[in-house]
Amino acid sequence: MTLFTDTIFLTNEIEGFRECRETRSTSTNTMTVLYCEAGYIDVYYHNKMLRINAGELFVRLPDFCYELGPYEMSPDFRFYQVTLDAKIFDKVMFDHMRVEPHWYAKQEYIKDHPTFALSEASAAAFHTYFELIARQMREEQTDYRRQIMMMLARVATMEMLNYLDKLAVITPQEIGRMSVNHSDYTFREFTRLLQQYPHEREVQWYAKRLGITPKYLSEICKERSGKSAGEWIADITVAELKHYLRHTTMPIREIANLMDFPNASFFCQYTKKHTGLTPNKFRKQKQE
Repeated sequence: MTLFTDTIFLTNEIEGFRECRETRSTSTNTMTVLYCEAGYIDVYYHNKMLRINAGELFVRLPDFCYELGPYEMSPDFRFYQVTLDAKIFDKVMFDHMRVEPHWYAKQEYIKDHPTFALSEASAAAFHTYFELIARQMREEQTDYRRQIMMMLARVATMEMLNYLDKLAVITPQEIGRMSVNHSDYTFREFTRLLQQYPHEREVQWYAKRLGITPKYLSEICKERSGKSAGEWIADITVAELKHYLRHTTMPIREIANLMDFPNASFFCQYTKKHTGLTPNKFRKQKQE
């Protein structure tokens, strides 16, 4: 079963898993939850191979520093996966932070410890939410259906966070080490703005919104992620244009207009600069 909307991708099929990896789950703008029911899967995550065994839940929070890399699975691998748009998680996190002062530290803990063994009861609850969301996705998508589906996704996310919250036991020393400082806050706000305004391609524009200089913004990004603000902007832009070139048949002029480039010629120059190929050659290479 593979079902998807513009905000949710749900699958328990290998082909659906591959499709999701191709189009969504490597994206820094998504949250992925995968329960391994049988076998195992090795995933390149945070610069190392991570094994997810049967009975374990893998949680990848939206992370602008790390995308999911290559993977290998055992022949008997069985799983359930839900990939959500980061906006759903951001809304849950915003609500949660008002009652949990150390949530940011726990979020960092989950990024460092992304696999959790589920009890039978918790695994059953995961299956229940999976089926409930799937049921709503199969129905004709009225406004009520969409709202119900989004609420179920939020409730399932909160249920998962509640479970992980009990497992993520953090010492006062770790809380202090992972507390939000000015650089962390600025970097998070920058990445949030990137999500909201991905077609603003000038570092100066983001720096002005954050009330700091472009140089200081790039220094913070470099310190926090190893990439400058300009590199972050380019990565977001290139990922989007690659998606349109690989997965749509839209004319180049239409893609350029959709991405707010001044004209198709400028879009072609930008694509060649960052991919080494013109848009048409990039699209042709993908087809081959």
